Amino acid sequence: MKILLVEDNERVSLFVAKGLREAGHVVDLADNGRDGLFLGSTESYDVMIFDRMLPGDIDGLAIIEVLRKTGNKVPILILSALAEVDDRIQGLRAGGDDYLTKPFAFGELEARLDALVRRAQGNSNETVLTVGNLKMDLLSHKVSRGGRPIQLQPREFKLLEYLMRHAGQVVTRTMLLENVWDYHFDPQTNVIDVHVSKLRQKIDADFDRPLLQTVRGAGYRLGADD
Repeated sequence: MKILLVEDNERVSLFVAKGLREAGHVVDLADNGRDGLFLGSTESYDVMIFDRMLPGDIDGLAIIEVLRKTGNKVPILILSALAEVDDRIQGLRAGGDDYLTKPFAFGELEARLDALVRRAQGNSNETVLTVGNLKMDLLSHKVSRGGRPIQLQPREFKLLEYLMRHAGQVVTRTMLLENVWDYHFDPQTNVIDVHVSKLRQKIDADFDRPLLQTVRGAGYRLGADD
């Protein structure tokens, strides 16, 4: 997932961002309302997290209200130390989809984000991606091909998930850099080549028909050749 986190508490922000990135997600950070509103309005995200109390003249609820009025339907989790029932009601009525109070367990935060994204996709029961005989269980983080389990590192899992969600399409380096890695420019690195090579060895080894193809001069495509 690509996630926006708007949180002015540096300790909380770094803790959450570190955990999400280790799980293979891409995270953009903002520590004030104006930057949060700018990113939420101009970038594409799978889910957004807003603290209610932010420095300056734009707080978390104000950001949410502006985004909703402009038609932004990305699921939003409100993260706040304000834990009274009236506070939670106010947050949800402002346009938040869920409300988590501080302090919180990181596991619960991640589970709530997963649930919000599944709900937004319109089918909460769709938790398995399939391309040919390659299967990915999004809940258990298990991958198999032809019934044979495949062990992936978190970044490899995220890379494969993105490719499976775009099966049959040419995926460019820029698309991978922005959605799997948190790069908004080409840093002249071979990180994509290295990870694609490792992923290809894992999912195509010992199979007659390769699934992960290199499209010369364009990028990569996941899908069996006809």
